[in-house]
Amino acid sequence: MSEEAFNMSLRKFLKQVGVTSQCQIEEIVRSGKAGPGKLKVKMVLTAEGTELNHVVTGEIELP
Repeated sequence: MSEEAFNMSLRKFLKQVGVTSQCQIEEIVRSGKAGPGKLKVKMVLTAEGTELNHVVTGEIELP
């Protein structure tokens, strides 16, 4: 696989993660199940057959 094909495939995956994650967060906030204040979030990235286990945590200010 060429470097360009790899980069395109990676960007496509990351875009899918970003778009679908935003939709899920917006849905939970609109439903009122997130509560007031800040929403604590965590994203875990793993890759089957590897030792990859990348965790990103954060807080999202709610309206």
